[in-house]
Amino acid sequence: MKKLDQFIVKSFLGPFVLTFLIVIFALMLQFLWLYIDELVGKGLSVLVILEFLGWGSATLIPLALPIATLLASIMTLGGMGEDNELLALKAAGIPLQRVLLPLIFLSFAVSIGAFFASNNLIPVSYNKIYSLRDDISKTKDEIRIPTGIFYEGIEGYNIRIGNRDENSGSIYNVMVYSHKESKGNTSLTLADSGSIKFSTDKKNLVFTLFDGYSYEEEPREYGSSDSSFTLQRIGFAKQEMIISISNYAFQRSDDNKFSSEIMSQNLSQLRVAKDSLDSSYSKVHQFQYRNLISGGGLSFSRELDTAFVGNYKGKIEYDSLFRWDSPKEQRGNLRMAIGQLESAVTLLDNYQIEEFQYIYPLRKIRIERLRKFTLSIACFIFFFIGAPLGAIIRKGGLGTPVIVSMIFFVIYWVVDISGKKLATDGVIGPEVGTLISSAVLFPIGVYLTLKSTRDSSLFNADSYIMFFNKVLNKINSYKGEKSDEV
Repeated sequence: MKKLDQFIVKSFLGPFVLTFLIVIFALMLQFLWLYIDELVGKGLSVLVILEFLGWGSATLIPLALPIATLLASIMTLGGMGEDNELLALKAAGIPLQRVLLPLIFLSFAVSIGAFFASNNLIPVSYNKIYSLRDDISKTKDEIRIPTGIFYEGIEGYNIRIGNRDENSGSIYNVMVYSHKESKGNTSLTLADSGSIKFSTDKKNLVFTLFDGYSYEEEPREYGSSDSSFTLQRIGFAKQEMIISISNYAFQRSDDNKFSSEIMSQNLSQLRVAKDSLDSSYSKVHQFQYRNLISGGGLSFSRELDTAFVGNYKGKIEYDSLFRWDSPKEQRGNLRMAIGQLESAVTLLDNYQIEEFQYIYPLRKIRIERLRKFTLSIACFIFFFIGAPLGAIIRKGGLGTPVIVSMIFFVIYWVVDISGKKLATDGVIGPEVGTLISSAVLFPIGVYLTLKSTRDSSLFNADSYIMFFNKVLNKINSYKGEKSDEV
């Protein structure tokens, strides 16, 4: 690799890595804000939260890679133009096409990496995210017993603490109702004071109570006519009550339980899922077709097929089919026809709902298979937008490039999201919905590349002022000619 190529590649890699990390961090804040309610108050460890955020950041790669490519290419070529490095290279006889050549190969490598990330990393990330969210949702809120009210956050118990000493952790005027046997308020423990702590394995909550009484109510013998209860009262100076909270802690489940989700599958898995759905849908479609023919009154669909009935020699009088012997017969046949049509319409409505269970997943699979490639295409197109823009505007840093990048990225993002939504709803085809964003940006990239290679003053305000002045002069001269003719 020549020194010029090394210099250009190093100039691109620095801004690319920096902008990629900045964009991931900014999107991660939005991701964290979206799921913050599911994470807080569950007593989750820092490692679990970091793992959740780590897999979440991997799902943001389809948004971060294109904008990082666009911004880095603008910053690289814009910085070289601002420092007159492009001018020096052109003066040395090196055209812009040669300057862009190593960056084209590098952007191609980024596009290939984007495909592998989209096909291998992102499905695994979605699978992990789905599993973690499900495990976190099953984790009950962290136990925090307030004072002055009854607390029902522990299953099978109703607890009230009068007041608490924050310094020593002691609690006073404790009432504990046990509802483990679902017999109502038949078991009560009162204590003057006590303390609460977790066991060493964090699976039990230990109440140490002092100076109190335990009350137990038991019914009379089974079958007795006496409906009263016997009361047992036991006093204690110290008592330990152990409450199991093993189901409150975060517990991991099978990581592959969401592997059948569309977003959690790679290309080969999506192909298998599509073949399976196609096979099932074809069988259901044939069954529906037969039922619709039968329900619509066409059970004998070949009665009038003279080619099928080979020995038929006569002619069918079609007009006679609509001749009735009496109005009563006509009304009866028309009512029968209306009933068969209504039955067919009802079958169609039911089949529409049934087919949606197959068509909608098939549509999403087709969209997701195509989107495995759109990320790579977007990265490549964004390079051919950013690099010419940087050569034209000749501004580096994070000022003008950020503004210009966000304009193009917002256009891409809005078109891409709209296309995916329309394709998912069946308004347009999956191919059109997934590739429409690239189709919108591709002509822009071609136009900017042509303008930059021809040293066009696309963003030169003076050229636009001169153009409009020429237009105004022509308009004024035309008006003068008209006034002379009058």
